[in-house]
Amino acid sequence: MKKVILSADSTCDLDDILKERYEVNCCPLHIILGDKQYQDGVDITPDNIYDTYQKQHILPKTSAPNLLEYMNYFKKWTDEGCEVIHLSLGSGLSSSYQNCCVAAQELGNVYPIDSCNLSTGIGLLVIEAAERIAKGMAAEQICREVNELKPKVHASFVIDNLTYLYEGGRCSALAALGANLLNIKPCIEVDNSSGKMNLGKKYMGILPKVLKHYTMDKLNGETDLKRDRIFITHSGISPENINLVRQTIEEISDFKEILVTRAGCTISSHCGPNTLGILFMSN
Repeated sequence: MKKVILSADSTCDLDDILKERYEVNCCPLHIILGDKQYQDGVDITPDNIYDTYQKQHILPKTSAPNLLEYMNYFKKWTDEGCEVIHLSLGSGLSSSYQNCCVAAQELGNVYPIDSCNLSTGIGLLVIEAAERIAKGMAAEQICREVNELKPKVHASFVIDNLTYLYEGGRCSALAALGANLLNIKPCIEVDNSSGKMNLGKKYMGILPKVLKHYTMDKLNGETDLKRDRIFITHSGISPENINLVRQTIEEISDFKEILVTRAGCTISSHCGPNTLGILFMSN
């Protein structure tokens, strides 16, 4: 049986410890900031983006790896006779999956998966794939089973301030001003059939109170939780707020692991600081 390599777009937002634990390779998306281009997670951080916005009032644009970049990325493994499973940022958000599919057709032995998700919503599926690789499962079967798991991923985030969404052209000036003046913090939910983001519940009040209510709403509403793991993923937020969410999770359910990760540049540049989400699966 051929060796199976596990790969994902950098938007899976797994930290270095988890990448090492699950032997995950990451293909970086492009971050275009001003007249310079960077690689997500390689030579730019979310704090660089926040600092640039504060000083110059500009936000980056993001773009997917192109066909040639994906081919060069995969070729080092396919040339050695390996098979590659690659999970892409949801096709509703990016051309990553489409570009990956073309590269896969050119090279062979590459199995692209449209995660229909973002951030550690992708990461949850990456870990599912890693566990199947560890069991010696064939790449084609892993690809089939992971695709069947996509509807079971629950990904959402609470956004503290709509300034970045407005500046990025994703909400109107009136909506951003009204939300910020009234201290409204919307929940953005991922449609796990496409990866597109939809507006969920609108919370009002100070951030700690909102985060507690959001966490309770999401977990109390689920009757069939997969309790292996849950992610707390944030774009840069205080340890106190992370601990509050962790404690709320522990009060509601007994997950084997509560994993805390920081979102990369692609996610952070759209949502801004103090964004936090919980991401988990159902059975």
